[in-house]
Amino acid sequence: MKPIAPGTLVFHRFRGYGVLTAVNLLTGWVSARFGSEAKVLDLNLSSDELEHADGEPIRFRLAAPDRTPHARLMAMVRELHAAGYERLYLHSWPRPSGMHWRWHLFTGTRNWIYRPWREGWYGSGSDYIFNPVMGWGDSPGADTDELVHSLAKFDPEGLAQALGRDDDHTNWFKAVCNALLPNYMYSLDLGDRDPLAPGPLPVHPVRNNVPDYAGLDLPWPPGWNQMWHHSRATRKKAFI
Repeated sequence: MKPIAPGTLVFHRFRGYGVLTAVNLLTGWVSARFGSEAKVLDLNLSSDELEHADGEPIRFRLAAPDRTPHARLMAMVRELHAAGYERLYLHSWPRPSGMHWRWHLFTGTRNWIYRPWREGWYGSGSDYIFNPVMGWGDSPGADTDELVHSLAKFDPEGLAQALGRDDDHTNWFKAVCNALLPNYMYSLDLGDRDPLAPGPLPVHPVRNNVPDYAGLDLPWPPGWNQMWHHSRATRKKAFI
């Protein structure tokens, strides 16, 4: 299905041409303004037979859109790793509500706890479902190459810090992407897991109508156990 976002031109057989003013990719409800009407109209993409302006039907349930950007981000990071930006990392974890997942890109030292934050390099599925962009000048539905170029244009200094080798992580990330894309994402949420023995990597679908992941168990990122062990030892010393 083509991307839908605020500003998308649509056609309704009774209302004619209009533009979407609000979108919710989680529920399929949208608001649209038609012609010169002052009020917006709330419509459901599953039952109100909206089409794109070129006549292509919007089949929200049959071809569900991604409710979270993580799969697209994984594809982009894999592409940048192949171009030599191996010190680029993607952290993902759930919001407290459990309904959406956050994401955070960072560069430099691979430290999953103390991660440097740069404006535009993080976000949440709770924002994505209303406006499906990453936040660095990309457009809804941008492909991997377009995402790479948008990020490089938005923050060339930040991306330059990702240049360098990290073979262990790059090989792990490539294997995870090959196993999960395009339908699944990984999460680095420990929850009630033992940090030193967390079990297989948590995997989740990125859209509706996708069955639960049934592939091989995937390992956590390289150095995960050692990093948590070191962090726990450091905190213990701080209280002595």
